[in-house]
Amino acid sequence: MNEQNLVSSDELPLTDELVARFLEDNPEFFNRNPELVNALRLQDNQRGTVSLVERQQQQLRQKVHTLEEEITHLMSVANHNENLFRLYSDLYLQLIDCVDLDQLLDVLKRATLELLSLSNLRLWLTPEFSTEHPSITVDDCSDVVSARLSKEDYYFGRLQQKEQQLIFNTTDAGSVVLIRLTHQAHELGFIAISSNDADHFDPRMDTLLLSQFKKLVSKLLYQQLAG
Repeated sequence: MNEQNLVSSDELPLTDELVARFLEDNPEFFNRNPELVNALRLQDNQRGTVSLVERQQQQLRQKVHTLEEEITHLMSVANHNENLFRLYSDLYLQLIDCVDLDQLLDVLKRATLELLSLSNLRLWLTPEFSTEHPSITVDDCSDVVSARLSKEDYYFGRLQQKEQQLIFNTTDAGSVVLIRLTHQAHELGFIAISSNDADHFDPRMDTLLLSQFKKLVSKLLYQQLAG
């Protein structure tokens, strides 16, 4: 081998990238040099200097801890969803058994306040339909529909104070969900449900349960209004 084939340290400086690439390309390196596993010392912010084995154990424990937290969170979400499913199932049976519009609205109001622990429920009807009930919003909310429900069947989040006043006759609603009600091409209006928690109704919320709720309430409401 002549001098031209020799590579000096000045020509090829040892860098972190080169070391990492070498270890990736040579996975048997530590098997061939087992004494290095315990001999290597790594700096740890909490424990000072530790061995490579100790660092691996620490990282493994952290991964296990993270997985345990994720599993706990998933179980909590699953339990919450199961409870919600049961609440909605019970509510559907009560709604189907309602004999008139007042009873229907009473059940919806009670479910909002007692079963779901939310703060208020209001129903706004288009001019085609009219009825009297404490839950009915009598002010014209057509501008709210244009602003919030013209392209979507749901609106999650906060309302302007003027909109809150029109729907709930108050400006204290933290966050709301607006649910557009339609049945067989008939625009019925919308249901507004509010929570004192400003972050409770979030645009990222899933609408699977709400879509079933929307279809059933729209159908039962139309039957009572048009009957």
